[in-house]
Amino acid sequence: MHLPIERAIVRLANPPRFQSVRELLKPHSKTLLLGFAAAVGEGIANLLEPWPLKVVLDNVLKSQPVHGWLNPLLLAATGNDKRAIIWFAAAAALAIASIGALCSYFEKYLTTSVGQWIMHDLRKTLYSQIQRLSLSYHDQSRTGDLISRVTSDIDAIQSFITTGFLSALMNVLTLAGMVAIMFYINWRFTFVALSVAPLLAIVVYRYTRLIKRSSREVRKKEGEIVSVIQEVLTSIRVVKAFAREEYEQRRLEEESLESVEIALHARSVKAKLAPFVEIIVAVGTSLVLWFGAQMVLSGALSPGSLVVFILYLGKMYKPMQELSKMTDAYSKAVVGYERIREVLDAESDVKDLPRARRAPRFKGRIEFDDVTFGYQPDQKVLNDVSFLIEAGQLAAFVGPTGAGKTSIIGLVPRFYDPDSGSVRIDGSDIRQFTQKSIRDQVSFVLQETLLFHGPIWRNIAYGKPNASRLEIVRAAELSNAAEFIEKMPQGYDTIVGERGATLSGGQRQRIAIARAVIRDTPILILDEPSSGLDAASEKLVFDALDRLMVGKTALVIAHRLSTIRRADVIFVIQNGGIAERGTHQELLNAGGLYKELSDLQFRPDDVLESV
Repeated sequence: MHLPIERAIVRLANPPRFQSVRELLKPHSKTLLLGFAAAVGEGIANLLEPWPLKVVLDNVLKSQPVHGWLNPLLLAATGNDKRAIIWFAAAAALAIASIGALCSYFEKYLTTSVGQWIMHDLRKTLYSQIQRLSLSYHDQSRTGDLISRVTSDIDAIQSFITTGFLSALMNVLTLAGMVAIMFYINWRFTFVALSVAPLLAIVVYRYTRLIKRSSREVRKKEGEIVSVIQEVLTSIRVVKAFAREEYEQRRLEEESLESVEIALHARSVKAKLAPFVEIIVAVGTSLVLWFGAQMVLSGALSPGSLVVFILYLGKMYKPMQELSKMTDAYSKAVVGYERIREVLDAESDVKDLPRARRAPRFKGRIEFDDVTFGYQPDQKVLNDVSFLIEAGQLAAFVGPTGAGKTSIIGLVPRFYDPDSGSVRIDGSDIRQFTQKSIRDQVSFVLQETLLFHGPIWRNIAYGKPNASRLEIVRAAELSNAAEFIEKMPQGYDTIVGERGATLSGGQRQRIAIARAVIRDTPILILDEPSSGLDAASEKLVFDALDRLMVGKTALVIAHRLSTIRRADVIFVIQNGGIAERGTHQELLNAGGLYKELSDLQFRPDDVLESV
């Protein structure tokens, strides 16, 4: 029942999209059909299970010949020989049990297979959607909650499909078959047996809704706990630096206690259902015993038929009980599916237009035309920003923290779209191009240097997975990273810890620069490229970048003005707009904000030297 390797690879490369449960199950329809057939076989075996006992009771122990559909088969097989009837009943019981066991095995195997593949499909689809959503969505979402949806919510759906989906269907079919046979035996008695069914249905329906509501609260709180844990673990150095371990411990304990209270409330709701069902079932069984015994004494019903009724009644109530117990798994699956759909239905703020095309090779001329942008509709970060950077220029952005520098460079690769105005590259609005084709032509050295767990060479080649070893080494040399990489025990094969924790800040920054160098793109975005580098390393890095930037456009954000003196044009950003523009010397001569920033940076050094 396993998918071929080729099909699995296609599914990995192209996560399936679905809009409904039906579309989700459609790729597995053949397997589900086989599982359904196995469930039907198991249901038929359950229906036939009491009949060998009825045959022995009515035809052997009580010597009352059987009537109805079984009579011709029994006469043909045994000829009314009591010993032959016993052998026939024993063989039939064994055959029925064997068929039921075999069908049960295939039903469980097939549903497990479907459950695993659906879990795979959901995980790939959801993970793909999370990556497609714009940064503004992630800015407002909690990472732990998204992790919970990719793991726990999908597990709940997979568990229900594996243990409850076809089982519920089989229970329904078994119930229908038993009721039909009971009506065939004695319709009046069947009404007595089913008299408690409406009450049972009402109780199950009511508690199903309560359980679903409780399950939703539990899942929400679990997502919040995962968010707290994820937040602390990814910021463990800050926690330890400020000695906040006890505070974080208390914060988790508070969240956990709330989770316990919600879970206990949910469990109390679930726990009430089973006793109610058992009491109702006991009432139904008592009615059957009372009326059935009376009918047997009056001769209106054979002892074997009464036994069949009682066994059927037990089997009939058991599926009802199983269906009631299944409400918990069903509720968790439904809540999990709703939470997953919330993410899948989320609209990305940045989307490829219907007719978006692949961008041609850029020359690198970047233009902002009256761009207004804000992360929130009522809070604008940029207001009517306009500027032009010619292809091949080094453009620097300086200004106070929060002025809007990072927002400007975030608009160039379409991490965000402007609220109004346009961003153009080589004269074309970048919204005409697909996001991937734009970002394939932009290299980054981000302010927060993040590396992935794995060998150093893989981190350098992250943006160009097919890079040769020679290209990787060359990029490391240009970024001044080769000197420390080659001194490591495994060199370029040295494993970097999660987020680059095993390297120093300067080492991480130089690997990040090498990662940008190796892509050889026409546009470079550098956010504090000299961060973590000493003076000697900084000179080597910028010498390499000078060679790299020939014929390329570079956008640099730097708080250290010494790193941008060679820029072709400097934009001074203040209060979401461009306050000044020009070269380093032109801005100093103008005596404006740039000169104030320069004086603030360099005068303290003069004072210290005089002291």
